[in-house]
Amino acid sequence: MDLTQGNELEKQARAKKMMLWFGMISIAMTFAGLTSAYVVSKSRPDWAKDLELPPAFMFSTLAIIASSITFHLAKLALKKGHRNQANALLLATLGLGLAFVTLQFVGYQQMIDAGYFFTGATSNIAMSFIYIISFLHVLHVIAGLIVLLVVIYNHFKEKYDAKNMLGFELGLNFWHFLDIIWVYLFLFFYFFR
Repeated sequence: MDLTQGNELEKQARAKKMMLWFGMISIAMTFAGLTSAYVVSKSRPDWAKDLELPPAFMFSTLAIIASSITFHLAKLALKKGHRNQANALLLATLGLGLAFVTLQFVGYQQMIDAGYFFTGATSNIAMSFIYIISFLHVLHVIAGLIVLLVVIYNHFKEKYDAKNMLGFELGLNFWHFLDIIWVYLFLFFYFFR
């Protein structure tokens, strides 16, 4: 396929999709590098081997998975012309995204309550990695929430329909990507202690 062919709208759509892919690959490489550093650091003598992930992280994982499902269902509803159903599903996605961020902070408090600190005399390198990596993901989810708010705003302005969904699909793909990254991180932290 020749990327230079097509009308101006098609070229712009391809360019936007390509930029999103470059951004997601960059983010994925960042998390791959951080989790690789985590694995390499496991050989340190001061590594905490008995740490447990906070229960809130499990609930936040369920929230972000559910949010991906509601966002996808919103796309299907929009394609069928069911705007009210898409509205409700987009707002549910926003609520679940906010629940994810809230539960992450609840998890940080649970780690502190268990005596796992980010820095200081009682901290350890394993917990510092968990704090840094998970908080970096939270920052990306906050960016995803901003994207979601833009999608919701444009949806309420009726800028999307079954034939014009580029912005909606870009937001959906980024949200799914954030979901996949968190599931990877959660499983990584769960199995590589």
